[in-house]
Amino acid sequence: MQLDHLTPAALSAELGERLKQTRLNVNITQAELAQRAGVSRNIVMNAEKGQAQLENFVALLLALGVAHQLDNFLAKPQLSPLQLRKLQGKQRERATGSRVEEVKGGSQKDTDPW
Repeated sequence: MQLDHLTPAALSAELGERLKQTRLNVNITQAELAQRAGVSRNIVMNAEKGQAQLENFVALLLALGVAHQLDNFLAKPQLSPLQLRKLQGKQRERATGSRVEEVKGGSQKDTDPW
């Protein structure tokens, strides 16, 4: 089914219908699902109509044991190379010249016993 052409209300109703069908496939009542999810039966009824708050909808998915399907629903986006570079911050590209000169020139005292 193509979902990208649906209105927000129609898409919500479709998600509610899928939630209901999942509940029926697991063979539990709305009351049992509500108890497992720690919500009221009215919340289950509204969710199955496509009228639920996100936190309640997720609680129902967890209670049905299908929350792992959210990865298919909305995959975690990967960072672009530019975003990765910005997150890394400024990295040293070379050593400072003054320290290298000191070591080469022998201006530090020799502490090596050999």
